Amino acid sequence: MISFKQIILMKDAKNKDTGTTGVSEGGKFSRILSDRYFKFGLAAFLYLLWTCWVGSWWLLLGLPVLFDSYVTKKVNWTFWKKREGANNKVIEWIDALIFAVIVVTLINVFLFQNYKIPTGSMEKTLQIGDHLFVSKLKYGPKIPNTPLSFPFAQHTMPLTANTKSYLEWIQWDYKRLRGLTRIKNNDIVVFNFPEGDTVIVRDQASSYYGILRRQAEILQNMDIFSNVDANQSFEFYVNMARRQILNDYEIAVRPVDRRDNYIKRCIAIPGDTIQIINAQIYINGKPQPQLPQAQFKYLIQTDGTRFNTRTLEKLEIYRSDVSDLGSGMFEMPLIEANVEEIRRLSNVRSVQKRIRPQGTYDSDVFPHNERYSWNLDNIGPLWIPQKGATVKIDTTNICLYQRIITAYEGNELQIIGGDILINGAKTDSYTFEMDYYWMMGDHRHDSLDSRFWGFVPEDHIVGAPRFVWLSLNKEKTFPFNIRITKMFRAAGK
Repeated sequence: MISFKQIILMKDAKNKDTGTTGVSEGGKFSRILSDRYFKFGLAAFLYLLWTCWVGSWWLLLGLPVLFDSYVTKKVNWTFWKKREGANNKVIEWIDALIFAVIVVTLINVFLFQNYKIPTGSMEKTLQIGDHLFVSKLKYGPKIPNTPLSFPFAQHTMPLTANTKSYLEWIQWDYKRLRGLTRIKNNDIVVFNFPEGDTVIVRDQASSYYGILRRQAEILQNMDIFSNVDANQSFEFYVNMARRQILNDYEIAVRPVDRRDNYIKRCIAIPGDTIQIINAQIYINGKPQPQLPQAQFKYLIQTDGTRFNTRTLEKLEIYRSDVSDLGSGMFEMPLIEANVEEIRRLSNVRSVQKRIRPQGTYDSDVFPHNERYSWNLDNIGPLWIPQKGATVKIDTTNICLYQRIITAYEGNELQIIGGDILINGAKTDSYTFEMDYYWMMGDHRHDSLDSRFWGFVPEDHIVGAPRFVWLSLNKEKTFPFNIRITKMFRAAGK
């Protein structure tokens, strides 16, 4: 009979013969991974890399918290659950939810974010109902101006009309982390709405400043029609309209990161000179190739009959986009490829692009000054401001840069007679503190873009759309509204 001692000796001899020590290599590796000092070292290394990227050395104060979490364990940082022993299911669910919210929030801030196309301003490139992943890394993620906020809410709490989803106790200055590249001409960009700093709560989709200008025009015209002395400046009526709006409506003021997200194509970058002549874009004097997906509105004369619904679907034209003007005249948006298709229809007599003539002033178009008789199809030449560049300013061109000087770069501007004062000092020049961009939608005749509100500051840039992961047709019901052919494709393709 073999004794217990003999069994031990036999096991030791076997270990010597096979070159093992009783512990497998896999077991060693498992022990290393489970070692608290190894866990802390790995977490600290990743945390230090993130700290260097963010560039705030105050974050080093988090290292003692990491050390205590992995090594000393003096403080229970997850106070909602027991450190030792089992927790009930409710606590486990709460713990999982908190972890998920933190992880997704960090991903949204530093890596990528989901975005839904709400309007047709980028058709036919991106359509209403497209859901996108927007990369924050391409141009570099920016640190939130208001870090204390309800998760996944842009500016308003869910199920409320006007309750802010963020706290303004802490407000950080603009800071952008290093990205993979800079914005280039014709990049599609997601950014915060530049005129979204002030909104009328009951009509948040409309530009407050657009409403203000239109109300001022109404007041001015009322004085003219009433034979009242209307020699007052337009600014006089703007101030009157502002007081009326403040009395009649609830107004909300928002920091940069809490303004609505817009998506457009970057037509001109800092230092470029843009000009639009009869809808043809020129950059630095050179005509730009027309994008095949660019849309314009056309007037179509038929023999009096309407368009077949299937024909419109084939051309990817929404029924709601077709306007019946009467007497067989229709208006609809078309890309160049669709124009010939429409012309070949048997009931079509003529097809004409709607172009506003040069010299026709549109008060809704930037810079909203009669000295610049610009409209949607004719703008410029206009130089795009560049960080560090200095421009001469006077009373004739100050309207181009007024919002940059005041709203975007935080200076006080006064115009007294023919003099311009910035922060109380008389000047005839201005040096820009940021880069600016000129954004336009691919639906050139139905896009609220830089032609209406001017330049987009660099601190408003959010990211770049990478691909469409879901696409839903607004005119159909589930499941027929799912556009399979539009899904899982690069954004802008």
